[in-house]
Amino acid sequence: MLYCCIPVHNEAPTIGVLLWRIRAVFRDYPREFEVVVCNDGSTDATAETLAGYTEVLPLTIIGSRERRGYAAAVDALCRHVAKAARYARRDAMILLQGDFTDPPEHIPELVKRFEGGADVVLAERAPTEGIPTEVRRLRRVAPWVLRPFVRLPGITDPLATMRLMRIATVKDVVRAAGEQPVVRGEGWAANLELLAATLPHTRRVETVTLAPRYDLRQRPTRRHAWRDAMQLGSWVWGARTRLRSTAGRRTATS
Repeated sequence: MLYCCIPVHNEAPTIGVLLWRIRAVFRDYPREFEVVVCNDGSTDATAETLAGYTEVLPLTIIGSRERRGYAAAVDALCRHVAKAARYARRDAMILLQGDFTDPPEHIPELVKRFEGGADVVLAERAPTEGIPTEVRRLRRVAPWVLRPFVRLPGITDPLATMRLMRIATVKDVVRAAGEQPVVRGEGWAANLELLAATLPHTRRVETVTLAPRYDLRQRPTRRHAWRDAMQLGSWVWGARTRLRSTAGRRTATS
């Protein structure tokens, strides 16, 4: 089973089309799948849009009426699939965004590496046209924030949003977190924190370079270069010892 996990907040203009494209991917690439959406306190028509797809997709909707943030949504998704999955070694969680920046057409590329033995597959972002100004600025600043503390050989983009994780690894991460959240940092810090949490439980990590899509999104980016860089720096400083201890993980690139 492949669990396509999507945290959303006010994504009514895109979430329906995204779900339809996920359905099209698995029509042409037959695998057993389920979509799990965490609706993080959306105040637009996201909930109504999602409800319309429950009859045509294997779709589970979780979340809360109040917005709790991206980190809480990722935590909820990890805990849900860790509990729901029947075959921890054979099943996988695929995390992607609800605004089309992570095209579902990339899913087969991640799954191919998972079926080849990878426990975690990161979709590192290739340079592409149309990158929002704030995202471009944050990409320039982030390496300077990370460089003193983050040493992950073979991984050039530890902040990547789209990733696949074997359920056995997700279960280990949830078990290690206990009553505490799997991730706490917001924005790109949550992506790095999730990677740092998974690496101690991972035998093999693979990366694949894929182009994100910014031209299909129906809203402005939620990234803010200065704010997100400060959040990232704050989390990295607090977790610098743990980040250094993960540097020896086995990684393959393509």
